Amino acid sequence: MSDVRMVLDGRGLVESPRWHGDRLYFSDWSAGEVLATDLAGRSEVVARVASLPLCTAWLPDGRMAVVSSVAGRLLVRAADGVLTGYSDLGQPGWNDVVADGRGNVYVNRAGFDPMAGEPVRPGSVSLVTPDGSVRQVADDILFPNGMAVTADNSTLIVADSFRNRLWGFDIAADGTLENRRIWADLGSGAPDGICVDAENAVWYADVPNCRVVRVAEGGGVRQTIELDRGAFACALGGPAGTTLFVVAAVWQGMTETEPVRPGSGQVLAVEVTVPGAGWP
Repeated sequence: MSDVRMVLDGRGLVESPRWHGDRLYFSDWSAGEVLATDLAGRSEVVARVASLPLCTAWLPDGRMAVVSSVAGRLLVRAADGVLTGYSDLGQPGWNDVVADGRGNVYVNRAGFDPMAGEPVRPGSVSLVTPDGSVRQVADDILFPNGMAVTADNSTLIVADSFRNRLWGFDIAADGTLENRRIWADLGSGAPDGICVDAENAVWYADVPNCRVVRVAEGGGVRQTIELDRGAFACALGGPAGTTLFVVAAVWQGMTETEPVRPGSGQVLAVEVTVPGAGWP
């Protein structure tokens, strides 16, 4: 049994963990806040955005990109904390975001509003280039969730929660996606947020199964860490890059007034063997 320790407790629907510099950044969707915490759990709010979902990514120039799902805009946060517009995404309803090492940003959206109980329709992935232009680069992802880019900028991996798989795409020189394939079939696994390590394995967080799982390309399971609540996302970081941070909460249901039990959101940490690589 892996030794999981508590970093921070008492939050709401926690998501989008990102290690940057010497701190972990994450979002509390319930509060509309982006926070930063050190390893001792000393945290501060670094941005407030009234958006659900509320996901972030770090650009190569050190600015944080923030998706305002409700407004249908991609924002950037400067070092002084000011949020400014970066790109108009054209419509609301965006979910996760990842930036690669060349400054391309990938954002995805579901084809339906799960919070409103709408019937399921496949979603998509769009590319935001450094000049702020937007174009769709993938479709027919039943419920697009976490995304990650390998360290060599060659592959985008997209979690499809409702199809229980990870999709792989080759990234062309202009940022478009090619050679769509099943990167891993996860069986009963329901992948949410993901991250990549230096062996090109993927850690995925799993809400209904209350766990995080490390899988190789093809779907071979390398490690599983069981939790007492739903795991929403994970990220590798820490001083050596070998701390797996997991944001978790007690799940109550997509259409509930409070999707997670208030105050049950936690930031957890566990030491693993292989360091993180790529993005996020």
